Amino acid sequence: MGLFAELYDRHVLPTLLDFACGMKAINRQRQKVVPKATGKVLEIGIGTGLNMRHYDAAKVEKIVGLDPAMQMHRLAKKRIQKTALSVELMGLPAEKIPLPDASIDTIVMTYTLCTIPDPVQALKEMRRVLKPGGKLLFCEHGVAPDEPVRRMQNRLQPVWGKLAGGCHLNRDIPALLKAGGFQVDDIETMYVPGPKAFAYNYWGAAYSEGSQKGN
Repeated sequence: MGLFAELYDRHVLPTLLDFACGMKAINRQRQKVVPKATGKVLEIGIGTGLNMRHYDAAKVEKIVGLDPAMQMHRLAKKRIQKTALSVELMGLPAEKIPLPDASIDTIVMTYTLCTIPDPVQALKEMRRVLKPGGKLLFCEHGVAPDEPVRRMQNRLQPVWGKLAGGCHLNRDIPALLKAGGFQVDDIETMYVPGPKAFAYNYWGAAYSEGSQKGN
């Protein structure tokens, strides 16, 4: 990695992502899923801690925040300090989660699956650490249902991925969840305000295939 790229990733990218992922429309999406988390929680891609204000501290025992981008944790720590939440940060990728099998009640994943290099492997790891009856709460952007928008997503992707920390505009979220061993009985979709190539959202809850649906 060159000096410019290193400086960009360390100092510029965290601020840009924090701004983009903290916009009003995106925060409204977070509010739809994060407060449903209960028990011991694993947040995949905790980033700069934008979900902290949405957790219901009365329902959450502890949060393990996983993210390989350690440069994001400075902002996350500031937001954690403003809450009553117990949070442990781990600077590790989701493809190999350092937790025991069936040890987590709820997994929270918001605007994260787009950047994970091997999303199916990461989802298999999430399924492994999730307790029977536990739930994966997700809110992600992904491939749009309209062909003109999909074409635009595909054209933008080569440049966008380099600028946005490996973000993919065109991932099929339901297909990835299924490939990772999850069943998705509760999912909603829509375009949130903004350019359509970036704005098609999927959110809801997923459960391990064959397990009883959680509460």
